Amino acid sequence: MPTIGWFEILIIVAIAIIVLGPKDFPIMLKKVGSWIGSAKKYVNNIQNEVSNIDIEENQVEKKKEKKDES
Repeated sequence: MPTIGWFEILIIVAIAIIVLGPKDFPIMLKKVGSWIGSAKKYVNNIQNEVSNIDIEENQVEKKKEKKDES
């Protein structure tokens, strides 16, 4: 998988400034940052839910094992 270096990021930013203009560029950066933040929160929430499900399943299995031993 190719990686993006600083030079490539600089080129993308320069093209974005030319296309969007210097006035709209900061607004677009805020929007993109907000989208990225929302996506990270969503992924983190899903990871927490999956982790909670796994913990609950382990607790149920332990309870069953204790009942079987008795």
